[in-house]
Amino acid sequence: MAATAVRYLRSVGAATVAEPRAVEALPRPELRAVGADERLPLDPDEFRRVLGNFASGVTVITSPGTPESGRGPEVEPPAGFACQSFASLSLNPPLVVFMVARTSTTWPRIARAGVFCVNVLGARQGELCRGFARSGTDKFAGVEYDAAPVTGSPRLAGVPAWIDCTIQTVHTGGDHLIVVGRVEALSATAPDAPESPPLLFHRGTFGGFSG
Repeated sequence: MAATAVRYLRSVGAATVAEPRAVEALPRPELRAVGADERLPLDPDEFRRVLGNFASGVTVITSPGTPESGRGPEVEPPAGFACQSFASLSLNPPLVVFMVARTSTTWPRIARAGVFCVNVLGARQGELCRGFARSGTDKFAGVEYDAAPVTGSPRLAGVPAWIDCTIQTVHTGGDHLIVVGRVEALSATAPDAPESPPLLFHRGTFGGFSG
């Protein structure tokens, strides 16, 4: 039927294809930064309260000691901090990501090392996490650890899982840095060992998981 209609239109001299028409381009919008008066006013306490409803796992990010800048062969002690802002990012290539405050005094030492180990904490390691959350103390005092196989970053004893990484890239995200790491080695609790439930953080407190 469509072919019949086309033949009829041709027989009476009608155009079967529309002639192209010039289209006037719309004016390009002005590009500008968002002004301070345009930002949504948020109460920081309310922001924390609402986001605190999202339960997360808890990790300790560690890195090995490195030569101190300007101090010759002297080596800094290992670095580490408690981190709940951690996630897997990509399977191919294998990438993970964590966030750290731009004001962190531990981050520059991790950045100088260029490597880190993510220590995933178990339900009974809340006190270990508190130790790494403090500042101005020797966080590794009394803590058992060995060297992760590729980077040599501290691998804490008794953790359910660890991920050994090199820093791939760092992005700015407001008052935090977004650190992307390429996974070089990783492992979880041996299959013949009892399974360790995770340590969870929710509304400012530690907890466990029961299925």
